[in-house]
Amino acid sequence: MSEHHSVEIPLSDADWWRQAAVYQIYPRSFADGTADGVGDLTGIISRIDYLRSLNVDAVWLSPFYPSALADGGYDVDDYRDVDPRIGTLEQFDELVDLLHGAGIRVIVDLVPNHSSDRHAWFQEALASPKGSNARERYIFRDGTGPDGSLPPADWESIFGGPAWTQVEDGQWYLHSFAREQPDFNWDHPEVREDFLHTLRFWSDRGVDGFRVDVAQGLAKELPEQLPTKAQLKEMPKDGTHPLWDRDDVHRIYAEWRRVFNEYDPPRMAVAEAWVDTPERRAKYATPDGLGQAFNFDLLEADFTAADFREVIDFSLEQVEKTGSTTTWVLSNHDQIRHATRYGLPPRNGSPDKHGADWVIAGGPEEQLDRELGIRRARAATMLELALPGSAYLYQGEELGLHEVADIPDEHRQDPAFWRTTPESRSFDGLGRDGCRVPIPWTRGGSSFGFGEDGAHLPQPGWFAEHAVEALDGVAGSTLELYREVLGLRRKLQGAEELRWDESLCGPDVLAFDRPGGWLSVTNFGEAPVPLPVGEVLASSMPLVGDEIPGATTVWLRRSVRSS
Repeated sequence: MSEHHSVEIPLSDADWWRQAAVYQIYPRSFADGTADGVGDLTGIISRIDYLRSLNVDAVWLSPFYPSALADGGYDVDDYRDVDPRIGTLEQFDELVDLLHGAGIRVIVDLVPNHSSDRHAWFQEALASPKGSNARERYIFRDGTGPDGSLPPADWESIFGGPAWTQVEDGQWYLHSFAREQPDFNWDHPEVREDFLHTLRFWSDRGVDGFRVDVAQGLAKELPEQLPTKAQLKEMPKDGTHPLWDRDDVHRIYAEWRRVFNEYDPPRMAVAEAWVDTPERRAKYATPDGLGQAFNFDLLEADFTAADFREVIDFSLEQVEKTGSTTTWVLSNHDQIRHATRYGLPPRNGSPDKHGADWVIAGGPEEQLDRELGIRRARAATMLELALPGSAYLYQGEELGLHEVADIPDEHRQDPAFWRTTPESRSFDGLGRDGCRVPIPWTRGGSSFGFGEDGAHLPQPGWFAEHAVEALDGVAGSTLELYREVLGLRRKLQGAEELRWDESLCGPDVLAFDRPGGWLSVTNFGEAPVPLPVGEVLASSMPLVGDEIPGATTVWLRRSVRSS
């Protein structure tokens, strides 16, 4: 018997997010409308027709708040304003209105684990004495050693280096990431209340939802005697860990849900929660919490039928238990682009080898099969878009962009590069700049049409062949494929149901039926496989007679659903 997955929940306007195609915009690298080398809201406004042509349901805007850019905008100075280099609140309102007019909803990034060290509250904390209310909004501790000159613990930050930084009066503050990103103390009522104010501020401006950064990190419970780094590493992340994925965090999100539900339709939220098990992840996706959580499992899967099936089965089993809907992600602003991952040797289960060595080596061409990587990326994207649940796409993937590996050190911006060694980096290779290079719009110009004054990260010459101008209207191009299948997806997507067709599945093939009598078939292998009987709706690569070539996905409509 075929394995069957189904979540029976009626769709309404309030449930738009359950099977949405969401396009992530990294504002500083999307389009520059003010000719200063940095992307901005004016640039996004100028590209709304392009976004409409993609047939996406929503855009997710990565941080656009005032920031020193110690971490690409994830160090926020003011949660209720726009960085002057990116625009104004009036331009933000215009952008939301225009996107809504184009039938596109708006999700904004929220960064609640930490602020910038330039945030007014942190500056007040530095100017206030030990034990003051201002300091209690963050996590300050006295040092150790005879004179307190040693940090409270030997912890390391995610970006490398110490997780504690000393201030002038001798105390130390915790920063899970860069030292410019002090962690909030979420036990403080003013912190909780201020973020409720922020949620209403953006919701009142028409924002439809929130992507919650480091959602697993807010709640912390630090004992008087802090554990060592080694002890911390051995502690289970089962809801009781001092720093990560504590059960307490869901009380915070229950408060948020009450705010979301004040609106009609309710605002949605999706958690970026890197947790140890799908069961832990499901806790962030409950109806009385954030409602949805990112599923990053496909980011760690090789391009094989076995890897993809394992991830899909397990993910759909989890959402059946929670009543939520899963998300599918192949690329984002933190990961090596999937066209590159799939063009490199397979990971074979090793979490540290998915392109990291290639990036560290500067991207030698002999290791990367660019054509194969794009073929596989197109096939994987079509499979992703055929699945029930929401799909999160990253700017530039619709152009078939590869990772930019050969960025000179002096141009790199990611703190994960500057504060670590290649061997100790938590993020692959040389950090995340390679997927954040401004995308190309034209074949030429100082920045391939990104803006009139160059780009804040250097763009390679091969961008010309991937520019929107080079692909627009070209039959078979990756851009036109995305437009085609995203448009089809809107028409075909029905109930959140999937049924494997075991008569077609095999060592190199995955095939599943969706409601409405349509079928998705992916050939992960090299040799062609027979094309099932039916009307071909779309194919990631041209078919060869009655066969599906290797690294290809095809969607078909068949009149009789097999049993």
